[in-house]
Amino acid sequence: MIENGISFRNFSTLSQAKELETLLNKNNIKTVLADNIAPVDITFSGSTLQNQYEIQIDPSDFEKAEAILEKETEILLNEIDKDYYLLSFTNEELYDVLLNSDEWNIFDYKLAQKILTDQGKTIDPEMLASLKKERLKILSKPEENQKPWIIAGYLFAFLGGGIGIIIGYSLWRSKKTLPNGERIYSYNNEDRNSGQKIFIISIIIFPLTFILKILTNL
Repeated sequence: MIENGISFRNFSTLSQAKELETLLNKNNIKTVLADNIAPVDITFSGSTLQNQYEIQIDPSDFEKAEAILEKETEILLNEIDKDYYLLSFTNEELYDVLLNSDEWNIFDYKLAQKILTDQGKTIDPEMLASLKKERLKILSKPEENQKPWIIAGYLFAFLGGGIGIIIGYSLWRSKKTLPNGERIYSYNNEDRNSGQKIFIISIIIFPLTFILKILTNL
């Protein structure tokens, strides 16, 4: 059992997730395979969950797992098919793969480096580290424009609906996992404070509304 496990990789199919799970387990890294489909969408960034299966690992194993995955990928690079889609990318598109590495699988990330290097471009560890640092800055920014959800949260809270509890708690406590494994809050302090207030109000009003409905039906 892994305590305080963090998300390492997400996959759209169970077979892909199990493949990585097997690789990590073979290298003595404990994993948890989780289904991350939420019963309701309680994220307010406008995105939906596309990746259904998640591999979780102990935070202390994160760097080791990355190294194992990169080593395995290096072996596969020489077996690539000649019509693989990444081979038709422009240099600008390949650099975009390097910058947005979290949106691509490790194979495409490594292949983009190889293609650029084969074309005489300088791709060194310092450059890659700089790109990752820049990407982390972008991803670390809180999700913007939560005002509509805050208004809706207060409305549902005072109407006595349980939805206010869900909205409030999500705004207050939701976290996202960065590519380096770090977990941070999804929203800024102001929105989180609003979420906490919505949650508290909803927790107080919801049971009172429920009791009132029972009494009026007696």
